Amino acid sequence: MRYVQLGKVPQKRHTIFKSEDDQFYYEQLFGTEGFHGIASLLYHTHRPTQIKSIGNVKDITAKIAVEKNVTPRMIKGAKVTAEDDFLESRKVLMLNNDLKMGLAKPRKSTDYFYKNAECDELLFVHEGKGVLKTMLGNIEFSVGDYLIIPRGTIYQLELETENNVFFFIEAHSPIYTPKRYRNEFGQLLEHSPFCERDIIPPTFVEPKNEKGDFLIKVKKENQITDFVYATHPFDVVGWDGYFYPYKFNIKNFEPITGRIHQPPPVHQNFEAHNFVVCSFCARMYDYHPQAIPAPYNHSNIDSDEVLFYTEGDFMSRNHVDLMDFSLHPGGIVHGPHPGAMERSIGKKFTDEYAVMVDPFRPLKLTEEAIKVEDPTYKTSWLE
Repeated sequence: MRYVQLGKVPQKRHTIFKSEDDQFYYEQLFGTEGFHGIASLLYHTHRPTQIKSIGNVKDITAKIAVEKNVTPRMIKGAKVTAEDDFLESRKVLMLNNDLKMGLAKPRKSTDYFYKNAECDELLFVHEGKGVLKTMLGNIEFSVGDYLIIPRGTIYQLELETENNVFFFIEAHSPIYTPKRYRNEFGQLLEHSPFCERDIIPPTFVEPKNEKGDFLIKVKKENQITDFVYATHPFDVVGWDGYFYPYKFNIKNFEPITGRIHQPPPVHQNFEAHNFVVCSFCARMYDYHPQAIPAPYNHSNIDSDEVLFYTEGDFMSRNHVDLMDFSLHPGGIVHGPHPGAMERSIGKKFTDEYAVMVDPFRPLKLTEEAIKVEDPTYKTSWLE
């Protein structure tokens, strides 16, 4: 992350700041990990604390179907049900104590506001386009964009299409760019597969100076609670800092290649506590004259491995469709399907795109996942 300033801010933090008609602006520290993590300072037209009422509480605890999984699985994302409402459409498929992940297929924009009060969110846009509207500004998004939304961000989704598909992750820890890509000052290094120019912060939007009844649905502890506030949440006249939503397009990830097959860590895009997210992108294959481009068999002893297939033709798997999730549990050997290794020899280039998540604690599967599972996958390596 880098320092960003949008709109009007005072010369000195925590000092009097007024409008041209001599009205106070109200400062808010917006950050994570107490007062230790990265943060931004926001300046509101109205006090951001004016709760009028707290209403409905809805339990959204995911129903677990498989508590302890040792089975390789294929989850057919194309079969996950679409819904009109964004929150209703979010189907959790896999989870542990560090994260939840799944698919959302909303058909309509949100007329309410939403805040995840305990998790950072990653939304990967598999299909659709629109605008992520937030209290810090707007971000236009389209296919291939990662939207990183820090916990506590109030937002709306304005969808321009009816067919929308988001792969989502909810993380119980902040989602960062990998530390090994950055120097001691936080700047991305020359060997990083992306740079600050690829990280797109919000654009400034004129504040909404409105009073009324504004519904914010707040998620915490597997519940969504309806809060009604007296002022529009997008009343921020300016902000600065390091804590804000942003987008990063998967096609701006520059793959690291070599003469022989490179292991998955070279594809890492994001990290959080106890999991990483990697981007597998179009790239040149290994160029040693005897190279085998297909990945070697491996057993991921210390982590499960999830791949979400989003674009292209996947060299190492037979019968893979877009929107599929493959899950390979830690400790169980997996590798290319029969014939894939042989087919890969001599190939020069791949045009595939996939998002990989490696959690360092085992995943549980939900009833939603089992409903759309391909039960034949576990035996698909038989010759």
